[in-house]
Amino acid sequence: MILHEVLLSAKLARHFKGTLRLTDLARKLKSEPARLWMLLTTHLLFVIDHSPYTRSEEPLLGNWDIFLNVINIEAQVAVTEERLCSVLYGGEEDDIRRRDFKLTASLYVHVLRPLCWAGLLNEHRTGSGFSRPDFYTKTPLWPVALSLETDRHLQPVTHH
Repeated sequence: MILHEVLLSAKLARHFKGTLRLTDLARKLKSEPARLWMLLTTHLLFVIDHSPYTRSEEPLLGNWDIFLNVINIEAQVAVTEERLCSVLYGGEEDDIRRRDFKLTASLYVHVLRPLCWAGLLNEHRTGSGFSRPDFYTKTPLWPVALSLETDRHLQPVTHH
């Protein structure tokens, strides 16, 4: 459903006699993968409203400038949804994990999942059940695709 919405929003596809057809722009961009990725990612992150895919009527507070800059610092090594919620909205990570699952779910649907789908974040699932922590790390595409205010504060990652 989301891919369908992104393709229509980006004017890469249109409906014609009950079918979904590529537009001239889509056919042109088939040979320009970088421009195609930029267009699709821009629409996926900044244009599409992800609210219909949540179980909560409340919108996620914040904006992409804040989200991207916080994730840029926090996901330098690895970060959990609860840690991001703690940094963005305050509160203890354990309290967020136990009581504020709607906030973490909303952050996942509106921010983390689209960033994973765009290839900017990796999601590492560990454990099982509701108590399992999922960790997020930046992909090699992140620093190539994004230039953020917080880049100057990043420390080099130590690899073992």
